[in-house]
Amino acid sequence: MAFYKHYSFDLWLTLIKSNPTFKQERTKYFYEKFNSKHKSIEEIAIVFRQVDLMVNAINEKTGKNVDADEMYLMVISIINDYDFQYKELDLDALYNEMEELLFAHMPLIYCENCLPVLSRIKESNLSSTNILSNTGFIKGKTLKKVLNHLKIDQFIDFQLYSDEVRMSKPNPKFFELMLNTIDEKKHPELTLNNIIHVGDKKVC
Repeated sequence: MAFYKHYSFDLWLTLIKSNPTFKQERTKYFYEKFNSKHKSIEEIAIVFRQVDLMVNAINEKTGKNVDADEMYLMVISIINDYDFQYKELDLDALYNEMEELLFAHMPLIYCENCLPVLSRIKESNLSSTNILSNTGFIKGKTLKKVLNHLKIDQFIDFQLYSDEVRMSKPNPKFFELMLNTIDEKKHPELTLNNIIHVGDKKVC
């Protein structure tokens, strides 16, 4: 493994992956709770996928962040053919339900090599690490709990999530924030050649 002084990691499809059961149960929840037009469960699954892809594209294009609450409102609106009254909807309660559902069907560690590699980096005491991740339906505050449960956070020096800093990759300012957060005391003469960002797709 090549040596770098700092390793930045994406999260999804790099260190963790979705638990298929979570998405199935989330779809079932919306099918039962927010389905006045009697859409099929397959149609609701498609709505989730469409909103996820659309918001991800928007975030990447603008460099900003569409929040999870807004994404859930989009899903509910589309399911109900844009005929839904939001007045009585408790967004905090809804997100808490989604968080509990996620914890009941935890994301999975992406591959068997993830923890051993992170452990080697940590044990070397020569390098630092971070998470730099865009968020969608799952907020950064929840992902921090997930990483704690999966015992990944013990190998990570700091975590940055798009919903918490209001920026999304590939916004250069998001990467600049990461660079400025690296401990200068540990790496007083750090250069860009000493840093690598590891993710599931190419970032220009």
